[in-house]
Amino acid sequence: MPFAWIEYLALARYLQNHEHSSFVQEAALRCAVSRAYYAAFCHSRNYARDHQGFVPNHKGDDQRRIKEHFKTRDVTIAQALQRLREWRNYCDYDDTVPGLIEILPRAITEAQKIFSKL
Repeated sequence: MPFAWIEYLALARYLQNHEHSSFVQEAALRCAVSRAYYAAFCHSRNYARDHQGFVPNHKGDDQRRIKEHFKTRDVTIAQALQRLREWRNYCDYDDTVPGLIEILPRAITEAQKIFSKL
């Protein structure tokens, strides 16, 4: 059975709502933002593949390509994916992420909107 990408969003919510003593809280929050992005991205990719004729190449440029795909179908999804990817990039690559505590609930909300629309 294929993976249910909404489970990544559930994991993001879990990481947001629980104190973590075995590792740094910042790591949990960064991971949650990243999982929210990948939940939304993979769900969008699969929806577009299954219902809109999108053909993923399963390489890194699918992230750009799916955003471009939705620009012509639902610009709000394309914009949400862009915001989520920017936040994910901050969390996965930057040494400091100002406003991380505010970014996470926004990321979860944006990802949920994508699931609700598709």
